[in-house]
Amino acid sequence: MKNWAANLTYSSARTERPRTLAELTGIVAGEPRVRALGSRHSFCDVADTTGVHVQLDLLDDGRPPLEVDPRTGVASVRAGLRYGEVAADLHAEGRALTAMASLPHISVAGAVATGTHGSGDGTRSLAGDVVGVELVTATGELLTLRRGDADFPGSVVALGVLGVVTRVELATVPTFDVRQDVFTGLPWDALFENLDAVMGSAYSVSVFTSWYEPDVRMVWCKSRVSTGSTSGGTGSTSGPAAGLLTRLGARPAVGPMHPLPDVAAVACTEQGGVPGPWFERLPHFRLDFTPSLGEELQSEYLLPRTAGPDAVRAVRALGDRMGPLLLTSEIRTIAGDDQWLSTTPEDSLAFHFTWKQDWPAVRAALPELEAALLPLGARPHWGKLFTVPVADLPGLYPRFADFAELAARLDPTGKFRGGYVAELLAERASR
Repeated sequence: MKNWAANLTYSSARTERPRTLAELTGIVAGEPRVRALGSRHSFCDVADTTGVHVQLDLLDDGRPPLEVDPRTGVASVRAGLRYGEVAADLHAEGRALTAMASLPHISVAGAVATGTHGSGDGTRSLAGDVVGVELVTATGELLTLRRGDADFPGSVVALGVLGVVTRVELATVPTFDVRQDVFTGLPWDALFENLDAVMGSAYSVSVFTSWYEPDVRMVWCKSRVSTGSTSGGTGSTSGPAAGLLTRLGARPAVGPMHPLPDVAAVACTEQGGVPGPWFERLPHFRLDFTPSLGEELQSEYLLPRTAGPDAVRAVRALGDRMGPLLLTSEIRTIAGDDQWLSTTPEDSLAFHFTWKQDWPAVRAALPELEAALLPLGARPHWGKLFTVPVADLPGLYPRFADFAELAARLDPTGKFRGGYVAELLAERASR
């Protein structure tokens, strides 16, 4: 069995798809090595195991797939559901999440476990919306941890090593509408000198480039509008970001755009300033289409927001080296959160790289990129490709010792450890 991009073949002996909690707990309690596997969108072996993989897409725990508490607005969802499915059901209930990743195809539990995020100065990673997790521990018992519990900050971005997550509780807000406007040709000097203003020009902003082009290829601006608004419309340039970006030299896109050059935008969410529900605009791609190209590799590094201008200049200086290997690259912002293994413990800037599927060439280039970004405080995304030595990762997380202690307490035999995560925790235990 391979991952989504087909660059990784999993090491598991078999895969189980339990249909009931009793079946799941029996598997977990009876196997020496178990790992949950979500939508298989990780590009590295963070979710691998030599034992049994369990997938929860068929799991029926006897409760509705999604339940919203009318008093608090907290939504309890089955962990194996995809974000796009959860979002549509939440919208039908009049509720919304504050952020969505670029793909709605990813599973809830897998996305939050690796610190996956969207974009926006005021929005945290997807894990930031989590207020509770229910999981099957190594002994087959069901454990619930909620915000306020001492162990909760280590239980969401947890890399799957605490147990198999069965339900996730998400904080929600009243539903809202968003319009999406795309601009092209922003001069590099304008981005260098106005980075914070550009990234803050809409509720969610993404800057796309290949770093060696004469101008920044695109800026995607997703702006909140009043629910039910009919303002704007196809081709409208009256969105709140338009004034700033046109003053800086960018131009409104003449039609729908895809993040990858020379690819039709049919798989992308609607652009052109047409208002629509949050879950149909905040992701870049539609749920019913294959996102991006599929055959690609991805890396991502997250840095303190204060390092942003230096980081943009540093990567731009490597443009001639990185550009020929890239399909595209994306800059996003994320608000900080309190998760022990969060890659965004403070307000952060994310540098995402979608590579051509040529791992030898990418692997040779990554150390140069990391040499430029790590001194600025960069942390690699847990689920993507990097060459930072695993032994160096604990030093990037001040609460890593607390996380390692929690993992050892809930799983003393290492049942849920696999892939590089086994090395990560073994490295800590050896100190």
